Amino acid sequence: MKPLRVNPFFKDLPVYQPGRPIEEVAREQGAPADSIVKLASNENPFGPSPLALAALEKAAGGVHRYPDGNGFYLKQKLAGKLGVEAACLILGNGSNEIIEFAAHALLAPGDEVVVSQFCFAIYPIVARMFGAKVVTVPAKNHGHDLPAMLRAVTARTRLIFVANPNNPTGTLAARDEVVRFVNDVPDDVLLVMDEAYIEFLEEPVDLVSLVRLGARRNLLLMRTFSKIHGLAGLRIGYGIGDAELVSALEKARQPFNVNLAAQAAALAALDDEAHVRKTRANNFAGLDFFSRAFREMELEFVRSHANFVLVRVGGGKKVFEAMQGRGVIVRPMDGYGLPEWVRISIGTPAENERCLEALEIILL
Repeated sequence: MKPLRVNPFFKDLPVYQPGRPIEEVAREQGAPADSIVKLASNENPFGPSPLALAALEKAAGGVHRYPDGNGFYLKQKLAGKLGVEAACLILGNGSNEIIEFAAHALLAPGDEVVVSQFCFAIYPIVARMFGAKVVTVPAKNHGHDLPAMLRAVTARTRLIFVANPNNPTGTLAARDEVVRFVNDVPDDVLLVMDEAYIEFLEEPVDLVSLVRLGARRNLLLMRTFSKIHGLAGLRIGYGIGDAELVSALEKARQPFNVNLAAQAAALAALDDEAHVRKTRANNFAGLDFFSRAFREMELEFVRSHANFVLVRVGGGKKVFEAMQGRGVIVRPMDGYGLPEWVRISIGTPAENERCLEALEIILL
């Protein structure tokens, strides 16, 4: 019997490994799920906005109907908040799906995709899935070396991915470097700026204005409701770009890719500024808490501008496993080429305290 012929680009393609679920760790530890603290996946420790939860409850009665395939009302509200035309927006099943849209629209075997060392793992995975060559530019202080990334562009480059702030390092590229980089990327190369953590910044670089003015038609911004809005389980994100670019990306989008519940919750979440402010304030306090603690413990860490912190603990996998034994889930970084590090998401004050207590015991 002949075996199925799997796409040859899949032969050595790694499988993305997410943060471990609470239920899985609870089963392994023989502990109740509510005793486990998960600080592994950069989730909102407060959960969704109460307005989003109310919208979900209301939407539940309509789940026998297909959702609005074009996300009209959500696009209209986003367009109003961002000051762009609705035609400049595309909705995705998480911002991860926007990455795939870009790959579908632009990549062919042999094309090149430029990324940074320590970039979000999905960028190179998706590039390789389409048979593209991944050009990885060495990081600078764990962050993007934007001038070097620009120099890595060749006639075969089709896509550049930059996350700012970056996941998993939490680094933030300097404002002037970002502006210069965005303006200098060749017009025939699509620059995808991943802004999943932009709401955690006090004064982010405003790149939406470039889309609004039609100044950079090769710019695609990605944002998500998973982080500050606490809707990670519903999988909803969006892209912002030139209307002609978005029209091309729409051809790769599956019908009804964003479900009814996700659209309802996201629409309501946009109205709850108080929830966003509360989450941001908790995040600032949590980053300060861990920064002070790591200095006292003489642990190397990367100053973070997101909702997590990367810290060097010696043996990341070993510490990760030991932390699980104490009911705390963090993220080992060996898959990112950082085997001595773990990434810790910012939780509630009580969760942060418990995480630090476990880490201190393990590292003694």
